[in-house]
Amino acid sequence: MIAYIVRRTLYAIPILIGVNLLTFVLFFVVNTPDDMARIQLGVRRVTAEAIEKWKAERGYDKPKFFNDQAQGTARLKDTIFYEKSVRLFVFDFGNADDGRSIRHEILTRMWPSLALQLPVFVLGLIAYVSFALLMAFFRGTYLDFGGVVLCVAMMSISGLFYIIGGQYLFAKVWQLVPISGYSGGLDAGKFLALPVAIGLVAGIGSGARWYRTVFLEEMSKDYVRTARAKGLAETAVMFHHVLKNGMIPILTGVVVVIPTLFMGALIMESFFGIPGLGSYTIDAIQAQDFSVVRSMVFLGSLLYILGLLMTDISYTLVDPRVRFT
Repeated sequence: MIAYIVRRTLYAIPILIGVNLLTFVLFFVVNTPDDMARIQLGVRRVTAEAIEKWKAERGYDKPKFFNDQAQGTARLKDTIFYEKSVRLFVFDFGNADDGRSIRHEILTRMWPSLALQLPVFVLGLIAYVSFALLMAFFRGTYLDFGGVVLCVAMMSISGLFYIIGGQYLFAKVWQLVPISGYSGGLDAGKFLALPVAIGLVAGIGSGARWYRTVFLEEMSKDYVRTARAKGLAETAVMFHHVLKNGMIPILTGVVVVIPTLFMGALIMESFFGIPGLGSYTIDAIQAQDFSVVRSMVFLGSLLYILGLLMTDISYTLVDPRVRFT
């Protein structure tokens, strides 16, 4: 097990380096520091002196990969690539264009994102799997047909409709919850109730329909027919055999999502004014703060790779046939 984890971790390092190199090329080769300065200062009536000053204040006036004017290791370290890309591997994100520490913002904003995403994840998993089991248990009946139609209909509706409709109905018309905003502590519940409910409703169509497909595929296998031939009740077959063996494909989608909970929901946080990492990324894109966007891309890639590693490890917990060789 330990050897497998080490090997998978070593496999992930080149992937993360490749993502980091690609991000650097996109930000500093395709879109040069001069272009960044013009975007921040304004394309019209910007002088060359103003561009050079902006670059010097943020460390963009250095060579990209190799500094031939420096000595020793400074030839590699005193470069844009080392300062803006390599240091990300030690979680040195630097400062945003407004001077605030990106690392401090990430550590502060990750908790509102978790407060929103964790209930959606846990409650959604319970609701979607239960609904899918119900449809699979009554497969071929009007309940199954109606559930599939409902799932397809809900999948066809944009998530923005649920957000705008929920804000209008529950916050503006009925005034049950605040329309937007956030507060720490126990007061966060009244601000998170509506976005959590909308997150559950918006995902039930795709989630329940996919889990139903997984369970129906398991129900057609030989071990299920053998269990029925032995006289086991249908409920025992569904919950003891089908649900247990259906956990492998479910874990593939579930475990990967766990690390990304820290990143928050981009649209949800922006519409509800939740100061999480999702709204932080959206605000950085709108402000064209490339330092923040670059840091969030790196962090998202790292969390996704960790999710894939957790998925591989979790297979052994539900399927003893899986062996790490």
